[in-house]
Amino acid sequence: VNNESFWGNKKYALTLGIKKAVNDHLVFIDADCVPNSNEWLSSMAMHLSEQKSIVLGYGGYQKIKNSLINALIRFETGITAIQYFSYAMRGNPYMGVGRNLAYTATQFYSSSGFMSHMKIMGGDDDLFVNEAATKTNTAVSLDEKSFTVSQPKTSWSTWWKQKKRHINTASHYKSKHKLLLGLFYFSQIGFLVSAILALLFGMNWILVLSVVLLRYLFFWIVVGKGLFRFRESDIIILLPFLEILLIGTQLALYVSNMVHRPKQWN
Repeated sequence: VNNESFWGNKKYALTLGIKKAVNDHLVFIDADCVPNSNEWLSSMAMHLSEQKSIVLGYGGYQKIKNSLINALIRFETGITAIQYFSYAMRGNPYMGVGRNLAYTATQFYSSSGFMSHMKIMGGDDDLFVNEAATKTNTAVSLDEKSFTVSQPKTSWSTWWKQKKRHINTASHYKSKHKLLLGLFYFSQIGFLVSAILALLFGMNWILVLSVVLLRYLFFWIVVGKGLFRFRESDIIILLPFLEILLIGTQLALYVSNMVHRPKQWN
């Protein structure tokens, strides 16, 4: 690998660890994470088999009371997990998180490790899964005993920097995944814009309000069920507010990345 930046990066450390590993089954967790139970390792590893070489797990964040940034972080993490778990269960896996991920060394070698995205900052988890995962080789672990918990960012500035890197990494997903995820985001922002325009152009406010309430009723049911499963039930009551806040920050992050892209390896 003729890239000096690679040698001091997490991808290099992971590559060394995988090459030194004696066993084929590998389970990964970040340094700032703790397992949700003493059965975490067995709960993740049990899904690996001759057919399944990648296992996606849930990596949540520690709860901090009376913190808006913490509620937003956990909401964004939960809704992202709902997406990548449901996509994988429907045979279209597109990402995983390094906070809780398992795959085989055989799969790592057959995918040439991190070579295809070596120069991209980050992506040791989601870009690897995006490239290597298929509808037949990927399993998901939804057992609470297999969850992990991480230390969240506690300031808007540090979270902002983290999300700028994540968005930059996501721009390297396969085209079909970028299209589907983009459509989901535009459906969210499109609904809000349409409701506002309907009111501005004099449409019956009762009709507009009824459509908005119906939409958020379904949103509460679907997303709330997922968050409850991920043990994030305390933020369910805030879902409409958190969704609007997340849409606004994602739009601002997208514009910010277009103006000032995070540094990548040269």
